[in-house]
Amino acid sequence: MLTSENGTSDFRFMIRDRATKYRQTFDAVLTADGIRMVKTPPRTPRANCFVERWGRSMREECTDHILVYGQRHARVVLTEYVRHFNHHRAHQGRGQVPPNREPDIVMPIDGVVRRRRRPGGVINEYHRAA
Repeated sequence: MLTSENGTSDFRFMIRDRATKYRQTFDAVLTADGIRMVKTPPRTPRANCFVERWGRSMREECTDHILVYGQRHARVVLTEYVRHFNHHRAHQGRGQVPPNREPDIVMPIDGVVRRRRRPGGVINEYHRAA
């Protein structure tokens, strides 16, 4: 079952294209967990633009630079990237503020800056030292 950190299912539906790589068993597994499958219209590659853009960012910033050894390693790397994407990475559409940070928080501009290395050192995050 697909669950979040608190043990509850956060997924209500999955938007996907009509590619042949998705078989009935794929749909059956998600449907069994109560997730509704929503297919994009035929021949419309721009219909799922948000996922396409996120996938591009994930690939260019993370997985193109790491040799993934298996499913468990992929989960660790992608979980770390999602955490970086939502809590640290600046987003232009939000005034350079990550999605899970309030835009009204003011960060001090003086003090020691510390670097934190993320998935295998591919991504660096910089924070003010406490």
